[in-house]
Amino acid sequence: MNSTKKELAKRMKVKQTITSMNKQIQKLEEQKLRYIEAGKEAKKKGLTAQYELALTALRTTMMQIKRISEMKLNFEITSQMKDMAAMTTEFLKGMGDLSRDMMKLTNEKQFRRVQEQFGEAMMGIEMQTEQMEQFMDDTEASFASGAPASAEDRAELEGLLSNGAGDADSTDAMIEKELEALKKRMSE
Repeated sequence: MNSTKKELAKRMKVKQTITSMNKQIQKLEEQKLRYIEAGKEAKKKGLTAQYELALTALRTTMMQIKRISEMKLNFEITSQMKDMAAMTTEFLKGMGDLSRDMMKLTNEKQFRRVQEQFGEAMMGIEMQTEQMEQFMDDTEASFASGAPASAEDRAELEGLLSNGAGDADSTDAMIEKELEALKKRMSE
């Protein structure tokens, strides 16, 4: 009964974490829109320093949105893998219990082989868990090393500020079209 409470508490923590990440993404999306508006206003008024500040804040916010989205996806995948590993472990334990009971009734040698196979399967699950932990460590390291924005990234961000591509009803196709127009203007 106590393990059931612990498992329920763990599941609640997973849901709370995902909800928290969703809220953070939503807050960052709202910030993104504010920075776009601030950048447009600064550009309109010719306030170069404020425009650069809005551009920097927009770049940082977009990177944070990307990182949190990646973390959320990794968290969800890891949670699903944990559930699957737990289910597999329970299955194997149940089969092991059944095997031990059956050993009392039948030839013990056959069941020793089955138990050895179960042991190997359990080692496989442990290896899978270690690989997932390594994957999460690698992912976390990649989140920590955000690459500085290139000239192309800067042009894309400036396109968002000057053309209003950050509006909620914009589509990827519209953004691509605006970026092409911006590239043409820059090459003239």
